Amino acid sequence: MKAIEIIPKVKVKNKKILSLVYTPGVSKSCLKIKDDIEKVFELTNRSNSIAVLSYNFEDSMKRAMFLKETRTTDAYPLVIRQCSKEDLDMVKEAIMPNFMGVDTTLIEGLEYNNTDFIPTCSKGCIFPDNFKIEDLEPVELRSAFGGVIETKISELIEYRKPVAIVSDGSAVLGLGNIGPTAGLPVMEGKAVLFKDLGDVDAMPLCLNTQDPDKIKKICLLLEGSFSGINLEDIKAPECFEIENYLIQNSKIPIFHDDQHGAAIATLAGLYNALKLTGKGLDKIKIVISGAGAAGQAIARLLLKAGAKDIIMTDIFGIVYQGREGNDKSLENIAKLTNKLNLKGNLELAIKNADVFIGVSAANVLRPEYIELMNTDPVIFALANPIPEIMPDVAKKAGAKIVASGRSDFDNQINNSLVFPGLFDGVINSGIRIINDDIKIIVAKAIANMVSKEESDYDYIIPDPLDKTVAKNISACIMDYVRNLTTEFNKRPL
Repeated sequence: MKAIEIIPKVKVKNKKILSLVYTPGVSKSCLKIKDDIEKVFELTNRSNSIAVLSYNFEDSMKRAMFLKETRTTDAYPLVIRQCSKEDLDMVKEAIMPNFMGVDTTLIEGLEYNNTDFIPTCSKGCIFPDNFKIEDLEPVELRSAFGGVIETKISELIEYRKPVAIVSDGSAVLGLGNIGPTAGLPVMEGKAVLFKDLGDVDAMPLCLNTQDPDKIKKICLLLEGSFSGINLEDIKAPECFEIENYLIQNSKIPIFHDDQHGAAIATLAGLYNALKLTGKGLDKIKIVISGAGAAGQAIARLLLKAGAKDIIMTDIFGIVYQGREGNDKSLENIAKLTNKLNLKGNLELAIKNADVFIGVSAANVLRPEYIELMNTDPVIFALANPIPEIMPDVAKKAGAKIVASGRSDFDNQINNSLVFPGLFDGVINSGIRIINDDIKIIVAKAIANMVSKEESDYDYIIPDPLDKTVAKNISACIMDYVRNLTTEFNKRPL
């Protein structure tokens, strides 16, 4: 069948290009847009993008292909449930950060090939002399290409609806609450990785609201447009509320990548780091700096995998039960961690620790803190774009194994190892709920991609551009589903 396919404008052929398209380089484009919102039309594909909205997905697809063929417009087919005019207007307004406009030709009862359309202002690709992608700066690259994704009409044997990358821009890639428009470059970059690494189409959907109730409603109204929803860069605790509600009420798989992608990648790296240091997960002390969405999810998954001793810290110090200012999520995670009910700062928490995991902020881990840890300390400084401690500084202070979230250092612990293969496997197997068993299976699949012979202090996790990782993850998920003894977790017909 013919259908709209979402494809990269830039092929991620090496780590240099990865660092330009995604982290750490993408943050520069985000900040440019934050400072001047009009830059979104230069640095993303918004200037040539339209949402085609109707009550029937096939009709939206037909209209989108017509616009692509006749106007070269990147038109994205969306289907909305029958709803009130008030809700329809809310959805149209909320999705605007991604598009030049919303085409409602079909909702208005007109034919799909009606010549009325919403104009776009695509400037096309403008390349400098002696063009070479690797030589560009991140902002130059996006400006030259007009964003990093586009659409094309393809003849597909089997069509899979895209995954929606849903964000409100409230917690973007270490940049904080920069809003949905400034967050769009990150979501475009993520769509590139979905397609390049897992052959999964993904559609950025940055929402012009930070109201959790509206986000929940919009996702449910539009869920027929997607094969799954990847929640992204939504701050805690709202992200927990939104994810839990959608898991309970949506018919498609829901995955908050900031939580569970980070947790899976961290567990995968830790499995191999502990093999090298000869320590058991159930015997070590782990300190997690950062008690937001990622930190809490990492702690929960490590506990599920067998960890016994975890202490969490945030900007206010060690997290403990009854601490003034704890929200519900912090109080709940405090019940599972910090068994000695320690109170104090990161320096106190890290004494005699074996592993430090940072999902917090730049430069919070001082070199002298590493000297307080047990022998052969493992440091995962994952904050982006600037880690909690730079790898060379950590090694000089005595760290045995160091990992970061950046593609320009060894041992990149990054969600890009997880979400392409995970969604491919989940979609192919028809699974709806991504439970802890699946997360641990995926972590082990990633860890096992590094053989005993290859494993080294500077190589504890596969290259993020190794496409066989996504294939192995997908295969492991499908094997798991085939072996399920109950049908409770499969998507309802």
